[in-house]
Amino acid sequence: MPSFKSDFLNVLSERGFINQCSDPEGLDALAAKGGVTAYVGYDCTGPSLHVGHLLSIMMLRWLQKTGGKPITLMGGGTTRVGDPSGKDEARRFLSLQDIEDNKESLKTVFARFVDYEGENAAVMMDNAGWLAPLNYIDFLRDVGRHFSVNRMLSFESVKMRLDRHQELSFLEFNYMILQAYDFVELHRRTGCVLQMGGSDQWGNIVSGIDLGRRMGTDQLYALTCPLITTASGAKMGKTAQGAVWLNEKFMPAYGYWQFWRNVEDADVGRFLRLFTEMPLAEIAKLEALGGSEINEAKKALATEATALLHGREAALAAEETSRLTFEAGETGADLPTVEVPRAEIEAGIGVLAAFVRAGLASSNGEVRRLIRSGGIKVNDAAVSDERATLGPADLNEAGAIKLSSGRKRHALLRAS
Repeated sequence: MPSFKSDFLNVLSERGFINQCSDPEGLDALAAKGGVTAYVGYDCTGPSLHVGHLLSIMMLRWLQKTGGKPITLMGGGTTRVGDPSGKDEARRFLSLQDIEDNKESLKTVFARFVDYEGENAAVMMDNAGWLAPLNYIDFLRDVGRHFSVNRMLSFESVKMRLDRHQELSFLEFNYMILQAYDFVELHRRTGCVLQMGGSDQWGNIVSGIDLGRRMGTDQLYALTCPLITTASGAKMGKTAQGAVWLNEKFMPAYGYWQFWRNVEDADVGRFLRLFTEMPLAEIAKLEALGGSEINEAKKALATEATALLHGREAALAAEETSRLTFEAGETGADLPTVEVPRAEIEAGIGVLAAFVRAGLASSNGEVRRLIRSGGIKVNDAAVSDERATLGPADLNEAGAIKLSSGRKRHALLRAS
């Protein structure tokens, strides 16, 4: 592991954030003199970021904690084009209103991780501010002339699409030029010298460095983090139920806590270093635990990661809900809940319909298969009859019925 002079690069190196760096010695020397200004860009393609974005957000957090100034760049302009990196096909076009709505929704997450007040306060900017007014002819003359099509064709994001004989539109082909121009423009406006992002962004980021050199900026730098996969090779943040969202509207604190609690044993130490601020010595002790004791490390990971996003109180509440549900055998009040008119419960709801309604299965056929495999429980009791109905007798003292699909998926039907 390389030793750096700056706290910033030392922390990122020790915790496993660094994948590629354009000039480690130069960036280290600059960071050691004083905090650098760096940015990460986030396109507004949906109303929430997911846990796959969390690594770059944590890099911004550590940047600020070690004296640097973070910039969160919202892609109000680049979202209109669509980044082809890592994509097999073009992104669908979003209306300007959709992009604006998504941008406002995304903003809520960043304030949990970086401070927008204080001496090295974070800054949020939107590249629509300089991309939208561009004159196309002037842009081609001033910026486009610095790009080699031959070199652009060698970038992985382009080669992947062409090698698979999948269409790459001229619009998408321009994305890397716009991202490179973002870097130059941010340097002019804020003195930003570092762009960070996932390793799939390497080609786009170094294009910005090259453009800056050609357009007379100071030396610019690139730093990427690895694209995280689990120990079994699965993409980080993807579950059978879909993406692990960062906006509470799409994934409440309890579901987020459960995601971290259920990571693979082999991932616990690595994820503690990347997604929490726990001291490295404490992490070393936790990842050394063996057998069933590793569950204590998973609980620590879940609580600390959830506290960063949702706050300490919500994280502890999620931990307690899990304890009541899985250890004490009680029904936790914070499980995903579906309200059902009391009259329907009094009339009786078929178990097949109940699990589909609670979102624990996509069809009656899936519930039947789960019942045959012993994977369905009501109030922690196994269900063997697909014709069973749920009624008033199944309600607990809180007026709810606990449904379980397998060991990790749970929901409540609550009488309203």
